[in-house]
Amino acid sequence: MSAATPVLEVKGLKKHFPIRAGLFQRVVGQVYAVDGISFSMNAGETLGLVGESGCGKSTAGKSIIKLIDPTAGEVRLNGRRIDGLQRGEMRPVRRELQFVFQDPYSSLNQRLTAGAIVAEPLRNFTDDRAARRRERVAELFRKVGLRPEQMDRYPHEFSGGQRQRIGIARALAPNPSVIICDEPVSALDVSVQAQVINLLEDLQRELGLAYLFIAHDLAVVEHISDRVAVMYLGRIVELAEKRALFAQPLHPYTEALLSAVPVPDPKTRRKRIILKGDVPSPSRPPSGCHFHTRCPYAEARCRSEPPALRETSPGRHVACHLR
Repeated sequence: MSAATPVLEVKGLKKHFPIRAGLFQRVVGQVYAVDGISFSMNAGETLGLVGESGCGKSTAGKSIIKLIDPTAGEVRLNGRRIDGLQRGEMRPVRRELQFVFQDPYSSLNQRLTAGAIVAEPLRNFTDDRAARRRERVAELFRKVGLRPEQMDRYPHEFSGGQRQRIGIARALAPNPSVIICDEPVSALDVSVQAQVINLLEDLQRELGLAYLFIAHDLAVVEHISDRVAVMYLGRIVELAEKRALFAQPLHPYTEALLSAVPVPDPKTRRKRIILKGDVPSPSRPPSGCHFHTRCPYAEARCRSEPPALRETSPGRHVACHLR
């Protein structure tokens, strides 16, 4: 693969969930959880995917890895299209594309030891004998900051941060090129969050991993990401290099989102932008720009014509008629 080829490329990805009602459970509507998002990632890059709860970011991650089947769109991994692959065809692909879940407790099998959990991908994807697998698991435990003698313990015997380290070790086991991290630190204490974030950064530098980092904590996203994509109601409204986006957001939603981030310096004051109204239902999204019902700058065109995500400057994309 050449350096210019994206390791992960997503085009027009959609995931719609049917709404059923009545005696015969007929489809009476759709929930537009992900409504046509596009982006690409290079090897060794971290792309942050942010937005309010319910914007579709976790559904996007699960659709990319086919934990749920996408409704439409294309997903390419190392140049190979994977969105239409069947379960058996996806098996070798999963070696390259792994997932770290939000809840470090429910994502682990409580009946297996930590060592058996981490060894499971090795049993699935390699022909290594049991002794070699155990050596590899011990190596992974050391790599994520755990001790090999902890391999025979069960998940309930670990702290939340340690359990997330087990989840990371499991994702690393098959030597992937891309890891989708679905809010991997949101369930952890702040001090433990920093440890896990630093671990992810160290592993990325050592192994050349690409991360799709899904989160709602903008401080964490600013720390770990190279670029940031902002989602609102199933669509990406802005995509930019991290420093440019945090210094000068172009989309009104991004502007409001960043205004809510606490400033650590008590002498610095930030103008807080309060959006009016509630987030519309994804089963009945507004016509035109989905944000127009809450946007202070909305014009007549915004109510009828959906803005395309277009490049306004090199590496800077925004979906707004006013930019």
